[in-house]
Amino acid sequence: MDRSGGSEQLPSSNIGGHRAGRHEMAARHRVRTVAARLGTALREARLAAGLGQADVGRRSGLSQVHISRLERGAGDGASLLTWSRVASAVSEQLVVFLEHAPGADHPRDLEHLRRQDALIKLVAAGGWHSLPEFAVDPGSTRSRSIDVVLIRPATGEAVVAEIWDWFDDVGAGLRGLDGKVEGLSQRLAGRPRPGGGAWMVRGLYVVRDTRRNRVLIGELGALFGARFRGRSRAWLMALQDPGQRLPAGNGFLWSDRIGAAIRPSRLPRQV
Repeated sequence: MDRSGGSEQLPSSNIGGHRAGRHEMAARHRVRTVAARLGTALREARLAAGLGQADVGRRSGLSQVHISRLERGAGDGASLLTWSRVASAVSEQLVVFLEHAPGADHPRDLEHLRRQDALIKLVAAGGWHSLPEFAVDPGSTRSRSIDVVLIRPATGEAVVAEIWDWFDDVGAGLRGLDGKVEGLSQRLAGRPRPGGGAWMVRGLYVVRDTRRNRVLIGELGALFGARFRGRSRAWLMALQDPGQRLPAGNGFLWSDRIGAAIRPSRLPRQV
Protein backbone atom coordinates (compact mmCIF):
# COMPACT_ATOMS: atom_id res chain seq x y z
CA MET A 1 0.00 0.00 0.00
CA ASP A 2 1.16 3.53 -0.83
CA ARG A 3 1.14 5.54 2.39
CA SER A 4 3.99 7.83 1.44
CA GLY A 5 1.77 10.74 0.43
CA GLY A 6 3.84 11.28 -2.70
CA SER A 7 2.35 11.58 -6.14
CA GLU A 8 2.96 9.44 -9.18
CA GLN A 9 4.75 11.29 -11.97
CA LEU A 10 4.15 11.39 -15.69
CA PRO A 11 7.01 10.24 -17.90
CA SER A 12 9.59 12.87 -18.71
CA SER A 13 8.79 15.15 -21.62
CA ASN A 14 12.23 14.40 -23.03
CA ILE A 15 11.29 11.11 -24.64
CA GLY A 16 13.90 9.42 -26.77
CA GLY A 17 16.08 12.55 -26.60
CA HIS A 18 13.42 14.77 -28.21
CA ARG A 19 11.58 17.67 -26.65
CA ALA A 20 7.84 17.30 -26.03
CA GLY A 21 5.92 17.65 -29.27
CA ARG A 22 2.57 19.26 -29.98
CA HIS A 23 0.54 16.13 -29.22
CA GLU A 24 2.29 15.48 -25.91
CA MET A 25 1.84 19.08 -24.79
CA ALA A 26 -1.85 18.89 -25.68
CA ALA A 27 -2.10 15.62 -23.76
CA ARG A 28 -0.46 17.15 -20.68
CA HIS A 29 -2.87 20.10 -20.76
CA ARG A 30 -5.83 17.75 -21.09
CA VAL A 31 -4.72 15.46 -18.26
CA ARG A 32 -4.38 18.46 -15.92
CA THR A 33 -7.96 19.45 -16.78
CA VAL A 34 -9.21 15.91 -16.16
CA ALA A 35 -7.29 15.70 -12.87
CA ALA A 36 -8.89 18.94 -11.68
CA ARG A 37 -12.37 17.63 -12.49
CA LEU A 38 -11.68 14.31 -10.80
CA GLY A 39 -10.36 16.11 -7.73
CA THR A 40 -13.50 18.19 -7.44
CA ALA A 41 -15.68 15.10 -7.90
CA LEU A 42 -13.68 13.22 -5.27
CA ARG A 43 -14.07 16.03 -2.74
CA GLU A 44 -17.81 16.36 -3.38
CA ALA A 45 -18.36 12.59 -3.11
CA ARG A 46 -16.30 12.42 0.10
CA LEU A 47 -18.27 15.24 1.73
CA ALA A 48 -21.57 13.73 0.60
CA ALA A 49 -20.53 10.46 2.26
CA GLY A 50 -19.59 12.28 5.46
CA LEU A 51 -15.96 11.16 5.28
CA GLY A 52 -12.71 12.93 6.10
CA GLN A 53 -9.61 12.77 3.92
CA ALA A 54 -8.00 10.42 6.44
CA ASP A 55 -11.01 8.09 6.19
CA VAL A 56 -10.68 7.91 2.42
CA GLY A 57 -6.94 7.36 2.81
CA ARG A 58 -7.46 4.39 5.12
CA ARG A 59 -10.03 2.86 2.80
CA SER A 60 -7.88 3.27 -0.30
CA GLY A 61 -4.48 2.55 1.24
CA LEU A 62 -3.19 6.07 0.63
CA SER A 63 -2.08 8.82 2.97
CA GLN A 64 -4.27 11.80 3.93
CA VAL A 65 -1.72 14.04 2.21
CA HIS A 66 -2.11 12.06 -1.02
CA ILE A 67 -5.90 12.38 -0.87
CA SER A 68 -5.54 16.13 -0.30
CA ARG A 69 -3.30 16.43 -3.37
CA LEU A 70 -5.80 14.54 -5.50
CA GLU A 71 -8.67 16.78 -4.37
CA ARG A 72 -6.63 19.90 -5.14
CA GLY A 73 -6.23 18.79 -8.75
CA ALA A 74 -2.63 17.57 -8.38
CA GLY A 75 -3.48 14.03 -9.45
CA ASP A 76 -2.42 14.37 -13.08
CA GLY A 77 0.32 11.79 -12.48
CA ALA A 78 -1.88 9.34 -10.57
CA SER A 79 -2.58 5.98 -12.17
CA LEU A 80 -6.02 4.74 -13.16
CA LEU A 81 -5.65 2.17 -10.37
CA THR A 82 -5.15 4.94 -7.80
CA TRP A 83 -8.19 6.89 -9.03
CA SER A 84 -10.23 3.68 -9.06
CA ARG A 85 -9.23 2.94 -5.46
CA VAL A 86 -10.19 6.36 -4.14
CA ALA A 87 -13.43 6.30 -6.13
CA SER A 88 -14.35 2.98 -4.53
CA ALA A 89 -13.46 4.43 -1.12
CA VAL A 90 -16.23 7.03 -1.51
CA SER A 91 -18.69 4.49 -3.00
CA GLU A 92 -18.24 5.74 -6.55
CA GLN A 93 -16.61 4.21 -9.62
CA LEU A 94 -14.13 5.55 -12.15
CA VAL A 95 -15.69 5.87 -15.62
CA VAL A 96 -13.38 6.54 -18.56
CA PHE A 97 -14.07 6.86 -22.29
CA LEU A 98 -12.52 8.31 -25.42
CA GLU A 99 -14.30 10.94 -27.47
CA HIS A 100 -13.62 12.43 -30.85
CA ALA A 101 -11.45 15.52 -30.65
CA PRO A 102 -12.47 17.98 -33.38
CA GLY A 103 -9.85 19.81 -35.37
CA ALA A 104 -8.59 23.24 -34.49
CA ASP A 105 -11.38 24.86 -36.49
CA HIS A 106 -14.07 23.46 -34.14
CA PRO A 107 -14.36 23.74 -30.35
CA ARG A 108 -14.18 20.48 -28.38
CA ASP A 109 -17.70 21.00 -27.02
CA LEU A 110 -19.25 21.71 -30.42
CA GLU A 111 -22.02 19.11 -30.05
CA HIS A 112 -23.00 20.60 -26.71
CA LEU A 113 -22.96 24.14 -28.10
CA ARG A 114 -25.16 23.13 -31.03
CA ARG A 115 -27.87 21.98 -28.64
CA GLN A 116 -27.62 25.12 -26.57
CA ASP A 117 -27.93 27.14 -29.77
CA ALA A 118 -30.95 25.09 -30.94
CA LEU A 119 -32.73 25.58 -27.61
CA ILE A 120 -32.08 29.34 -27.58
CA LYS A 121 -33.47 29.63 -31.13
CA LEU A 122 -36.50 27.49 -30.24
CA VAL A 123 -37.60 29.65 -27.30
CA ALA A 124 -37.00 33.04 -28.95
CA ALA A 125 -40.66 33.39 -29.96
CA GLY A 126 -41.94 32.29 -26.56
CA GLY A 127 -40.97 35.42 -24.69
CA TRP A 128 -37.98 33.81 -22.97
CA HIS A 129 -34.65 35.46 -22.17
CA SER A 130 -31.81 32.95 -22.58
CA LEU A 131 -28.73 32.95 -20.32
CA PRO A 132 -26.22 30.26 -21.40
CA GLU A 133 -23.58 28.96 -18.98
CA PHE A 134 -25.27 30.70 -16.05
CA ALA A 135 -23.34 30.67 -12.74
CA VAL A 136 -25.64 29.58 -9.93
CA ASP A 137 -23.24 30.54 -7.14
CA PRO A 138 -21.80 33.94 -8.17
CA GLY A 139 -19.83 34.37 -4.94
CA SER A 140 -18.05 31.02 -5.27
CA THR A 141 -14.75 30.41 -7.04
CA ARG A 142 -16.18 27.09 -8.27
CA SER A 143 -19.76 27.95 -9.05
CA ARG A 144 -22.15 25.40 -10.44
CA SER A 145 -23.06 26.25 -14.01
CA ILE A 146 -26.43 25.82 -15.74
CA ASP A 147 -26.19 25.06 -19.45
CA VAL A 148 -29.02 27.47 -20.30
CA VAL A 149 -31.28 29.45 -17.96
CA LEU A 150 -34.57 30.59 -19.48
CA ILE A 151 -36.37 33.52 -17.89
CA ARG A 152 -39.86 34.75 -18.89
CA PRO A 153 -40.38 37.97 -16.91
CA ALA A 154 -43.94 38.50 -18.18
CA THR A 155 -45.19 35.33 -16.45
CA GLY A 156 -42.63 34.93 -13.67
CA GLU A 157 -41.39 31.59 -15.01
CA ALA A 158 -37.86 30.22 -15.23
CA VAL A 159 -36.25 27.03 -16.55
CA VAL A 160 -33.01 25.26 -15.64
CA ALA A 161 -32.12 23.58 -18.95
CA GLU A 162 -29.38 20.93 -18.87
CA ILE A 163 -27.97 19.59 -22.14
CA TRP A 164 -26.85 15.95 -22.20
CA ASP A 165 -24.73 14.46 -24.99
CA TRP A 166 -23.50 11.50 -22.92
CA PHE A 167 -24.76 10.17 -19.58
CA ASP A 168 -21.98 9.09 -17.24
CA ASP A 169 -23.63 9.38 -13.79
CA VAL A 170 -27.43 9.57 -13.99
CA GLY A 171 -27.97 9.86 -10.24
CA ALA A 172 -25.51 12.72 -9.86
CA GLY A 173 -27.10 14.49 -12.81
CA LEU A 174 -30.57 14.27 -11.31
CA ARG A 175 -29.35 15.46 -7.92
CA GLY A 176 -27.48 18.27 -9.63
CA LEU A 177 -30.63 19.36 -11.45
CA ASP A 178 -32.56 19.57 -8.18
CA GLY A 179 -29.79 21.63 -6.62
CA LYS A 180 -29.64 24.02 -9.55
CA VAL A 181 -33.42 24.50 -9.56
CA GLU A 182 -33.23 25.36 -5.87
CA GLY A 183 -30.24 27.64 -6.47
CA LEU A 184 -31.96 29.55 -9.26
CA SER A 185 -35.10 29.86 -7.13
CA GLN A 186 -33.03 31.51 -4.42
CA ARG A 187 -31.41 33.85 -6.93
CA LEU A 188 -34.84 34.93 -8.19
CA ALA A 189 -36.41 35.25 -4.74
CA GLY A 190 -35.67 38.96 -4.49
CA ARG A 191 -36.74 39.75 -8.05
CA PRO A 192 -40.27 41.15 -8.51
CA ARG A 193 -42.74 38.79 -10.11
CA PRO A 194 -45.91 39.83 -11.95
CA GLY A 195 -48.83 39.42 -9.57
CA GLY A 196 -46.51 38.78 -6.64
CA GLY A 197 -45.61 35.43 -5.15
CA ALA A 198 -42.68 33.14 -5.85
CA TRP A 199 -41.20 32.48 -9.26
CA MET A 200 -42.09 29.19 -10.92
CA VAL A 201 -38.81 27.35 -11.65
CA ARG A 202 -38.76 24.06 -13.55
CA GLY A 203 -36.02 21.70 -14.71
CA LEU A 204 -35.55 20.55 -18.31
CA TYR A 205 -33.34 17.86 -19.84
CA VAL A 206 -32.44 18.14 -23.53
CA VAL A 207 -30.79 14.85 -24.50
CA ARG A 208 -28.95 13.94 -27.68
CA ASP A 209 -30.89 11.27 -29.55
CA THR A 210 -28.31 8.50 -29.88
CA ARG A 211 -28.72 4.74 -29.75
CA ARG A 212 -26.82 4.57 -26.44
CA ASN A 213 -29.01 7.23 -24.84
CA ARG A 214 -32.19 5.63 -26.18
CA VAL A 215 -31.20 2.26 -24.72
CA LEU A 216 -30.30 3.81 -21.37
CA ILE A 217 -33.54 5.80 -21.13
CA GLY A 218 -35.46 2.69 -22.14
CA GLU A 219 -33.86 0.63 -19.37
CA LEU A 220 -34.51 3.40 -16.81
CA GLY A 221 -37.85 4.52 -18.24
CA ALA A 222 -39.75 4.40 -14.96
CA LEU A 223 -37.03 6.39 -13.20
CA PHE A 224 -36.92 9.13 -15.82
CA GLY A 225 -40.69 9.15 -16.11
CA ALA A 226 -41.02 9.71 -12.38
CA ARG A 227 -38.54 12.59 -12.42
CA PHE A 228 -39.80 14.27 -15.62
CA ARG A 229 -43.59 14.28 -15.36
CA GLY A 230 -44.32 17.22 -17.62
CA ARG A 231 -45.73 16.21 -20.99
CA SER A 232 -43.09 16.91 -23.60
CA ARG A 233 -45.51 18.35 -26.18
CA ALA A 234 -46.88 20.73 -23.56
CA TRP A 235 -43.29 21.73 -22.80
CA LEU A 236 -42.59 22.46 -26.45
CA MET A 237 -45.73 24.59 -26.68
CA ALA A 238 -44.81 26.55 -23.54
CA LEU A 239 -41.30 27.18 -24.83
CA GLN A 240 -42.52 28.54 -28.17
CA ASP A 241 -45.84 30.23 -27.29
CA PRO A 242 -45.82 33.17 -24.83
CA GLY A 243 -49.45 32.39 -23.99
CA GLN A 244 -48.75 28.84 -22.80
CA ARG A 245 -47.61 28.27 -19.22
CA LEU A 246 -45.05 25.66 -18.22
CA PRO A 247 -46.36 22.21 -17.25
CA ALA A 248 -46.45 21.29 -13.57
CA GLY A 249 -43.59 18.78 -13.88
CA ASN A 250 -40.04 18.90 -15.17
CA GLY A 251 -39.50 18.32 -18.88
CA PHE A 252 -37.51 15.86 -21.02
CA LEU A 253 -36.89 16.52 -24.72
CA TRP A 254 -34.79 14.85 -27.41
CA SER A 255 -32.33 16.67 -29.63
CA ASP A 256 -31.54 15.18 -33.04
CA ARG A 257 -28.03 13.89 -33.71
CA ILE A 258 -26.80 17.02 -35.47
CA GLY A 259 -28.26 19.33 -32.84
CA ALA A 260 -30.52 21.26 -35.20
CA ALA A 261 -33.94 20.24 -33.89
CA ILE A 262 -35.56 19.54 -30.52
CA ARG A 263 -38.33 16.95 -30.38
CA PRO A 264 -40.82 15.57 -27.84
CA SER A 265 -40.17 12.40 -25.86
CA ARG A 266 -42.39 9.61 -24.62
CA LEU A 267 -41.60 8.61 -21.06
CA PRO A 268 -43.72 6.37 -18.82
CA ARG A 269 -45.81 7.81 -15.98
CA GLN A 270 -45.93 11.32 -17.37
CA VAL A 271 -48.97 13.31 -16.21
